[in-house]
Amino acid sequence: MMKTLKMSVAALALTATHAVAEDVEVLHWWTSGGEAAALNVLKEDLQGQGIGWNDMPVAGGGGEAAMTTLRARVTAGNAPTAVQMLGFDIKDWAAEGALGNLDSVAADGSWDEVVPDALQNFSKDADGHWIAAPVNVHSTNWVWISKSALDATGMEAPETWEDLIAVLDAMKENGITPLAHGGQAWQDATIFDAVVLSLGDDFYKASMIDLDPDALGGEKMVEAFQRMETLRGYVDDNFSGRDWNLASAMVIDGSAGMQMMGDWAKGEFLRADQVPGEDFICIRFPGTQGAVTFNSDQFAMFKVDEGQDAQLAMAASVMDPAFQSAFNVVKGSVPARTDVPNDDFDDCGKKGMADLADANSAGRLFGSMAHGHSVPAGVKNAMYDVITAHFNGEFSAEEAAEEMVNAVQSAM
Repeated sequence: MMKTLKMSVAALALTATHAVAEDVEVLHWWTSGGEAAALNVLKEDLQGQGIGWNDMPVAGGGGEAAMTTLRARVTAGNAPTAVQMLGFDIKDWAAEGALGNLDSVAADGSWDEVVPDALQNFSKDADGHWIAAPVNVHSTNWVWISKSALDATGMEAPETWEDLIAVLDAMKENGITPLAHGGQAWQDATIFDAVVLSLGDDFYKASMIDLDPDALGGEKMVEAFQRMETLRGYVDDNFSGRDWNLASAMVIDGSAGMQMMGDWAKGEFLRADQVPGEDFICIRFPGTQGAVTFNSDQFAMFKVDEGQDAQLAMAASVMDPAFQSAFNVVKGSVPARTDVPNDDFDDCGKKGMADLADANSAGRLFGSMAHGHSVPAGVKNAMYDVITAHFNGEFSAEEAAEEMVNAVQSAM
């Protein structure tokens, strides 16, 4: 069945490109080494079909800079043909009527049957039309640990908050930076997501999804901010403004012990020829085992005067099962299609696919606040402001919880 599906999708893409030779201009923020290597898989696939690729990279892992650039392009009447997007950004552009219809490709590729409902929520507009092609599913509640640094502590990989602090303390005593981190709002929020989830599924849902004021400003939120204060004590003095991939490099070269980051970080380790289980270890943030916070990179296709055939071909290529495997093996994420086998994935990839399936079936799959999949952008950015201000010492934990309530209410 998979072989037949692959052939039909490829045939559609080939028909589209033979209809008219076109290029795609792609706006994205995949600029790190590992990300660029993964993106090259898609470029080469399209080039093999005779479709040119006009690259429009915008650095900044959270996508905020890319969305600012996109808004300027659309305002000027010059939208790119395809744009990497996350979560509520897709829904916002769809509500403006700016995105093209991908239903024909989706029907040919059986997207309705193989894409999880949680992803389809962001891939379709309010009328149920496909307007974006999901490339992957990233999960964000990971910790990446240098195996040599962990071995030097004489401890096992941490499973609880108390274990985590003990390992970080031992790494500090061994003279390395325990926690590699980049002081950017989205990175602070990525850690915060995991910390909140570690205090319970119900608390994460109430605070980060339902925006319950009692959860946002209550005792557990104070505890979450207190845990952030504790983690802040393990970060080096030069963290401010550091890009996430440079924090990954610190773990790779042994100058830091661990990084709390989504599974795109694995691409940096693989690019450095490191092997899961031998050079680095991947674990879920202690206390979140069995639950998954996710985001999904998707390519939304803007309505354009020319290039529709190339857009359809690109969407077909993105959702081809063989591409989904090849791309996500390099990227560190897992496929957006549930019918892709895990044969080519490493141990961390296999764990990611299994964790996603288990969390989905158990009702423990949650959209990541930090990555635009639990609340609209305005609310997310208001949370960012409080989280980062607290992480930089501007608020106490109690003040931050109170400010979280005020910020969210003001943004709604």
